[in-house]
Amino acid sequence: MSKAMLPDNNVIPGDNDKKALEFIENVTIHADRVQAQVLSEILTRNANTEYLKRYDLNGLTDRDSFKKLLPVITYEDLLPDIVRIANGDKSPILSSHPVSEFLTSSGTSAGERKLMPTIEEELDRRTLLYSLLMPVMNQYIKGLDKGKGMYFLFIKSETKTPGGLVARPVLTSYYKSRHFREKPFDPYNVYTSPMEAILCPDSHQSMYAQLLCGLAQNKQVLRAGAVFASGLLRAIRFLEQHWRSLCHDIRMGSVSEEDVTDPSLRKVVMNILSPNPELADLMESECSKASWEGIIKRIWPNTKYLEVIVTGAMAQYIPTLDFYSGGLPQLCTMYASSECYFGLNLHPLSKPWDVSYTIMPNMGYFEFLPLRRDNHSEKINNQLELVELADVKVGEEYELVVTTYAGLYRYRVGDVLRVTGFHNSAPQFHFVCRKNVMLSIDSDKTDEVELQNAVNKATEHLESYGARVIEYTSYADVSTIPGHYVLFWELNSARHAEVPAEVLQQCCLTVEECLNSVYRQGRAADKSIGPLEIKIVEIGTFDELMDYALSRGASINQYKAPRCVKFAPILELLNSRVTASYFSPMCPKWTPTRTDWESHTKSL
Repeated sequence: MSKAMLPDNNVIPGDNDKKALEFIENVTIHADRVQAQVLSEILTRNANTEYLKRYDLNGLTDRDSFKKLLPVITYEDLLPDIVRIANGDKSPILSSHPVSEFLTSSGTSAGERKLMPTIEEELDRRTLLYSLLMPVMNQYIKGLDKGKGMYFLFIKSETKTPGGLVARPVLTSYYKSRHFREKPFDPYNVYTSPMEAILCPDSHQSMYAQLLCGLAQNKQVLRAGAVFASGLLRAIRFLEQHWRSLCHDIRMGSVSEEDVTDPSLRKVVMNILSPNPELADLMESECSKASWEGIIKRIWPNTKYLEVIVTGAMAQYIPTLDFYSGGLPQLCTMYASSECYFGLNLHPLSKPWDVSYTIMPNMGYFEFLPLRRDNHSEKINNQLELVELADVKVGEEYELVVTTYAGLYRYRVGDVLRVTGFHNSAPQFHFVCRKNVMLSIDSDKTDEVELQNAVNKATEHLESYGARVIEYTSYADVSTIPGHYVLFWELNSARHAEVPAEVLQQCCLTVEECLNSVYRQGRAADKSIGPLEIKIVEIGTFDELMDYALSRGASINQYKAPRCVKFAPILELLNSRVTASYFSPMCPKWTPTRTDWESHTKSL
């Protein structure tokens, strides 16, 4: 790796903040030069790959040749190469370095996870970015080395492709790596959760053990968090459901045999516990109160902030986090994905809706596709005018396009970003949304086409009763923990009253069965998504919805019922017309033994 890529010693320890901040300044001051160097390094090292030879790059490493010869691509363009690698082809197809594993993206393709090939050294780049977080934070909040972080971190299931490569989420890959498991002691990064609890594959045992350890060390907790806001709220919901058992364990210094059965996990948790009747009394007093407002501060009194992602789809959880935390600051520190780790929030105390991330130009080569009202559905071709990192304009929106060391070239990530300013010559972006994503509760992403197909399949259950769905819409209800999808259905006639409840419940389940594996895993394994709900509304409800839209200036010639609603007055209108409500009676089928390459192979 070049000196532009990494500072001395690769990972900056927490007690060397000055060096870390100098590194950030250096790469952002020289952002365009670093970008040119990164692209040259990627193209030089991968010059003999099949992919670059396919486009006759012939060893050229300059930007002009790169842009002229290589197309802007999507995941579907890579599918044939992905399947070859998954099936065991070890030739240098995309990268000169061996593919070490696949990272499963929460974005979906053909209803299944995307498989992103990665290489071993990418862990060094991710670790570097993590090592910059606390030096930035220490500029704003002092004394974080005097306590611990209570972070609820979990691994998810992994599979293997026919060629023997592991396929798993990017955070599971990181948590299982030596970079995380064997990281040197850093007083700024001490967690309440033991490594054994984080790496426990059973989500219930892992949550119970992490929460118990966090409670036992409650006065040492200076910050609390999870990756997504939904994850922290799941921990609060778990506490609501299990506080009596947890309280007993705190009082006795024991570990519930019903909740933690793994012997090695029980042993490590027991080493942290000791009988604490005073803390147990506090828990019993606070958790038995009617209102849980401010429960985080009430049980973990020294907590200074929450560290969770509350941008994009997670913004819907901000009010709920405010309620449970008593208004603690909600900090978003990093912007990353399965394809690449991108950047940092250099102003971590900014309000959630004002969060901007500074793209770190050493992490990959970044281009930006301008998005305007007339080209959100532009055709992919070689003539797209992409903008360099240093040339984006404040106030404009772009789709992110990346080229990585692991072998993605001009790849459309699908993230829509708005430029809010610059730190030196590196732009700062507000995350707007994922392109085409309509519903999201946790890491799931459901688009309009997928939902339409699921509804079409579900309504087949109604045919024998003479009922059909004449109009529908949806929304992500996060007033419950965990949140769940809600569909509003208007049926064709009053005959819907003749449809048995169990049939409409089956409709709920059928919709879930038709959704992608990320959603189904969230429902069946992670329990991060609640049962899907169908609400039947009065006949004429969607006519009223149209009248409301027209009263607000919509064109009658262009109006169509929205397939997803978020605007409070519209939700109020819909809910006021509900005549019946039905929930999915069970979890949809999902198994970790099914590998995503199977569906990819079928699509070729």
